[in-house]
Amino acid sequence: MKVLLAVGGGIAAYKSAELARLLMQQGHQVQVVMTAAAEEFVRPLTFAALTGRKVLTNLFAIESAIQHIAVAQENELLVIAPATADLMAKLAHGLADDILTTLYLAFTGPVLLAPAMNVNMWQHPATQANLATLVKRGHTIVEPGSGYLACGMTGPGRLADPEIIAAAIAATVESSAHPRRDLEGETVLITAGPTQEPLDPVRYISNRSSGKMGYALAEAARARGARVILVSGPVHLPPPHGVEVVAVRTAAEMREQVMQHLPAAGIVIKAAAVADFHLSKVPEQKVKKTAARISLELDPTPDILAELGRKKGDFLLVGFAAETQNLEQESRRKLESKNCDMVVGNLVGANDLGFESDENEVVLTLRTGETIAVPRASKRDIADRIFDEVLKLRLALHATDGR
Repeated sequence: MKVLLAVGGGIAAYKSAELARLLMQQGHQVQVVMTAAAEEFVRPLTFAALTGRKVLTNLFAIESAIQHIAVAQENELLVIAPATADLMAKLAHGLADDILTTLYLAFTGPVLLAPAMNVNMWQHPATQANLATLVKRGHTIVEPGSGYLACGMTGPGRLADPEIIAAAIAATVESSAHPRRDLEGETVLITAGPTQEPLDPVRYISNRSSGKMGYALAEAARARGARVILVSGPVHLPPPHGVEVVAVRTAAEMREQVMQHLPAAGIVIKAAAVADFHLSKVPEQKVKKTAARISLELDPTPDILAELGRKKGDFLLVGFAAETQNLEQESRRKLESKNCDMVVGNLVGANDLGFESDENEVVLTLRTGETIAVPRASKRDIADRIFDEVLKLRLALHATDGR
């Protein structure tokens, strides 16, 4: 995609260089536009070196009198990061006194803003009124983070991390290119990642789950119009844009959050790799290493999927099965024993798919008796295929048992 990256004049402008690099890595063509104030913080040469394109900085130093119109028409997404209080005010009121604001008025595609400013400026009624205007206009806002600011104050106003902005851009691109909005009005509850069951204050039992499949499912559901609640174990992934992320650590915490959010959900997808055992009595102090062998008495963790199967009413339940052998048989067994409507099974441990990979190859076992093999693809593509089958399955179940 052709992306216009507009850089406003704030101390956070240096982060936009990293954002430009991430966008280039994602395969986008990036054209950078800078305000005069932004040039006081980062030189245009930095962005030119990263993108391989001349940076636009001056409305009166362009090649023709209407070049700003041509630039606005040939690009597909406008990203403004950082969006300062001054910029937001100009955009909200339609002022056009430089190259960036003029491009904004001529631009007809989706717009994403990542505000950054002092906490008092962010919370000022004028800024919040301008923000409301821009939201009403349909623009995507990547909320500023909270923490220690360059001015020495603490609170909201810090530019979101470049990885988070890049993820929001990916979601915006997906939404604009995605013709399907077949999950609008739906609430999808998804679990992702591993759990960590402590053995002492510094050690834990866990597994190799990266959370990538669950996060891909969350992104797919959001792109298709759903409200998405993602209960996530510890992962190293940016939160999907527009998704409600609930961070947990242990199986017990995951169960608590799943049950708390269950009443709102119409579709529940248990993609998390929940640890099977935990230590009931965790020592308060670190266990010291000795030459002697030790043994641990581990108890089973809560079986969240089985409990959901027992509680199942109107919601559709999808489980995951990561197996090392007999995939179809084990998936069918899990579907029946846990009372699922679908089980997504994949082989792990002996290939480069599944855990930690960006790709997967799965078998969908359905309540209707069907088994569907989904060939190797990106986890994002597989997520969409899962939702395609979920929607078909729900129609079939409604037809047969009146759900």
